[in-house]
Amino acid sequence: MMLFAALLSWFLVGLFIHYSKRLGWGQPVRKDGPQTHLAKEGTPTAGGVPFVAALLIMFLVLAVTGGLSGPNASREVLILLAALGMGVIGGLDDLLKIRSRSKGSGKKELLAREKFPLQLLVAFVFAFFAAPLASHQLFAGFALIGGYPLWDMLLIALVMVASVNAFNFTDGIDGLLAGVGIIVLLPLVALSPVAALLVAVLLGFLWFNAHPARVFMGDMGSHVIGAVAAGAYILYADLWLLPVAALIPVVAALSVIIQVAYFKRTGKRVFRMSPIHHHFELSGWPETHVTVRFWVITAAMTSLAWWLLGGRP
Repeated sequence: MMLFAALLSWFLVGLFIHYSKRLGWGQPVRKDGPQTHLAKEGTPTAGGVPFVAALLIMFLVLAVTGGLSGPNASREVLILLAALGMGVIGGLDDLLKIRSRSKGSGKKELLAREKFPLQLLVAFVFAFFAAPLASHQLFAGFALIGGYPLWDMLLIALVMVASVNAFNFTDGIDGLLAGVGIIVLLPLVALSPVAALLVAVLLGFLWFNAHPARVFMGDMGSHVIGAVAAGAYILYADLWLLPVAALIPVVAALSVIIQVAYFKRTGKRVFRMSPIHHHFELSGWPETHVTVRFWVITAAMTSLAWWLLGGRP
């Protein structure tokens, strides 16, 4: 099933690139960023759309063929619905960006004050159903209303939103987020069919997204990766281990928060550019070195997370 998912993703992403170029859906590049990125001007964006489509198609095939029968079926449906909900938010952002570039006018993107409430809404709906199904109770004995783990729900919702945004910040250089997402989710392949299918479709996407990238991921893809990672770790592993395995997304998000807060306070920058992968590029690291080294760090931290878990689902 994973092989078919990877091949379907590869086909759909390739098709998407072909038609995106014909329609002129190119990504602009920040002029204040690494100079090596200027050559990427016009590369098709929103590449998450075709691999998310492949994920949904293969999930439906799995459901129809009986591959989702069993006690974990509800968990899988919940993870997928949360991912699709977050993906729609990211996809709307991608659509606005593409329309504004092609027409030269109109709303350019979703603002944070518009995006964040929508993310919270999806996260709280997910958390309401996920809290009783989580791998274990997070706040044992605290404020259970009618037996419902309220505090668990609040924490799960916050982690879901944080994960989506942290993985989104990790996108920005060729192959980085796709590789990080694959590595973080790899230990869950045998536990969660949705995680397994996402790993597979990301492999198909990475074929085109590896340096030099022929397509960029966009917000739909990054939102879906963050949502599946959060959902799978919450329901099958341990919520507290997600920031260990996903250290690179955590650091990427923190670098943006620190940079913005410090600049507003002092008018100066802590990093040459944020998120932090751009800082290393501007410090002289080749883009491919940043990508591979961040993959290595992710592999080490994911291994540490599952060692801490003791290998138990």
